[in-house]
Amino acid sequence: MTRIFIHGLEGSSKGYKASLLKKLFPDLICPQFTGPPEERMQMLEEILEGKGDISIVGSSLGGLMAALYALQHSDAIDRLILLAPALPMMDWSAFWDKPLKAPVKIYHGIHDDVVPLAQTRALAQKLFTDLEFNEVDDDHRLKKTVRELDFRALLS
Repeated sequence: MTRIFIHGLEGSSKGYKASLLKKLFPDLICPQFTGPPEERMQMLEEILEGKGDISIVGSSLGGLMAALYALQHSDAIDRLILLAPALPMMDWSAFWDKPLKAPVKIYHGIHDDVVPLAQTRALAQKLFTDLEFNEVDDDHRLKKTVRELDFRALLS
């Protein structure tokens, strides 16, 4: 199994979420992404080239990247865990007729003032056939939620 964490726009490979996940999964791939989204996606493509049975945890912009990669490489994906994914930042219409069948769990804060919850839910329902959408009492950073999640169970 390949596990990777994709941080958000202002996140880092050494941030809170990355550090927590790296402690639980020492083999976790946790790259530092910089530059515009196109460059970040190219880097992700290079990192995951030839890999299969991929589980991705993506936060905010990293959640958008995880979703896009998964939809483009659905045969290589085991599961997605998306934390306040920035799905509304992109036009997904090219994928309406080929939603992802792998299991997807989304955690989105009801107090998120960065990524609109309702838009994210509506898009996720179209993009993912095996979706669990969790609305949690948290903000965009999901710091409280991340501390409470059982990532061992989510990624095993």
